[in-house]
Amino acid sequence: MRKNGSSPVEKNSDTPAADTDDVVLPKLGFLGSLRWAWRQLTSMRSALFLLLLLAVAAVPGSLFPQRSSNPSNVTTYLADNPTTGPILDWFKLFDVYSSPWFAAIYLLLFTSLIGCVVPRAKIHFKAIKSAPPRTPKRLSRLPEYGTVEIPSDSGIDAQTAVRDAAAVLKSRGYRVEVRDADGARPSVGAERGFLKEVGNLVFHTSLIGVLVAVAVSGLFGYSGQRVLVEGETFVNTLVGYDTFTPGANFDSTQLSPFSVQLDKFAVTFDRESTAHYGQPLDFNATLTTKDSPSAPAQTQTLKVNDPVSLGGTNLYLVGNGYAPVVTVKDGAGNIAFQGPVVSVPTDGAYTSLIVIKAPDAQPSQLGFVGFFLPTALIDDKGVAFGSDPDPFNPQLNLNSFYGDLGLDNGVPRNVFTLDTKGLSQLNGRDLPTKGIVLAPGGSYDLPEGKGSISFDGLKRYVALDIRHDPGQGMVLVFSVLALLGLMASLFFNRRRVWVRTGNHPDGRTMVEYGLLARGEDHRLAAESKALDKALRTKWLVPGTPGADNGTGTISTTSTAAQSSTTASKDQ
Repeated sequence: MRKNGSSPVEKNSDTPAADTDDVVLPKLGFLGSLRWAWRQLTSMRSALFLLLLLAVAAVPGSLFPQRSSNPSNVTTYLADNPTTGPILDWFKLFDVYSSPWFAAIYLLLFTSLIGCVVPRAKIHFKAIKSAPPRTPKRLSRLPEYGTVEIPSDSGIDAQTAVRDAAAVLKSRGYRVEVRDADGARPSVGAERGFLKEVGNLVFHTSLIGVLVAVAVSGLFGYSGQRVLVEGETFVNTLVGYDTFTPGANFDSTQLSPFSVQLDKFAVTFDRESTAHYGQPLDFNATLTTKDSPSAPAQTQTLKVNDPVSLGGTNLYLVGNGYAPVVTVKDGAGNIAFQGPVVSVPTDGAYTSLIVIKAPDAQPSQLGFVGFFLPTALIDDKGVAFGSDPDPFNPQLNLNSFYGDLGLDNGVPRNVFTLDTKGLSQLNGRDLPTKGIVLAPGGSYDLPEGKGSISFDGLKRYVALDIRHDPGQGMVLVFSVLALLGLMASLFFNRRRVWVRTGNHPDGRTMVEYGLLARGEDHRLAAESKALDKALRTKWLVPGTPGADNGTGTISTTSTAAQSSTTASKDQ
């Protein structure tokens, strides 16, 4: 390298480079780093990557039990996995959708989409208002090219022809601009297909709307479950729920003061088909509902996949079963428990597990565990089993216990299980007293004078999933808009057309046109033929495309065909 007329200096590995020879790069700086990070975040590639990452991050929510929906399963998992359980809990894998890392991905995706859509919307808005691009000098270089010769006796000059071409293009949905209308070589530029980019923007904007709607539901929505026995009434208050999951910004004042009473629940079973005999065909819950304490009562029917809506809250039918009505008396003859007991079905014949707890019994608390059979049959070994889901021969089979049920020490207990540790057994299949077998209307006196139990009747129950989702309607609207935007971006094409006219010395008017698509457009050739036909019809030029009848010719030639013809001539 020469400097100030000095001779070149040969460098070797032992000679360090001079500071003046090093390339000095500008420092990015703090603001420059922020600008670079913002551009990386708001790129479409980053948005797609974050969308994929969000889908992957949601996978643990389906692999591990979640506290928001099933806290008892989480407790069981932690107890069964004392080593890995706490580690997974530290990474919030049991609270995936409320974890900081999931929220971070969610917010980054939200920001990235906004950063992508807003600048593109501004650019597209300017493109819509701007004029079509200038007319190329050589239209023959465009992918679709054609010419039209208007006979001299037609009375159509170049200026008239260009205005006619503009009218034809406008009728075909193009935005047109006539250039040099009174000059020797007037032309018209046309463009259409802006809906393609509009659809793309609508699609991405709708994705933002879906994210906002989901966030609104997560912040202000709530969900809960309630088991309702025939004749019982549910009032929409916090104490009325069996389980309740509030949103992050939930307030109890959001609860609509509606009430629901289960009048009757009916199940229709298949009694005709041999292959599917006994399988349920239809579930119908007849409800008496009130939107508010002062509102008139209404009778509504709740079915599977057909929820009942009250005050913006939906009630879904998610389960059902039998609730035997029992009365438990203690050793003093006082009623310690009376009412329906929910049983949990375990098979298609509604063989159901049942637990009865009587903590008010004296002098010892009483507990019962066993199963309920809607239609009981006895096998050759003397064991009862369920044979049909309809209650043709209801039967309760129970074992009894007495002692401390553990309900008074403040530790939550599952109502559907009975911890027999520390309890003394009174009845059982392997004991001399045998198990308790009761039919409707039957009763049994417990050993040692501990009391009695009677089977008074049978009712049905339903399990309700109650959800208030304020963003549900927004999700539907934005999902439809996203689908429409996607269809528009797929089926509309951005096209540009230029038409140039000129007067030939012999009186003919020469017209040439070219078409160009933005991106791939497999229908551009068809559009070229349609435009050719429209121009021919406008000017009443006889003949067919590509044919010469002596009076007037219309020919359409693609760039590929022209190249082939030129090559043939050169040969």
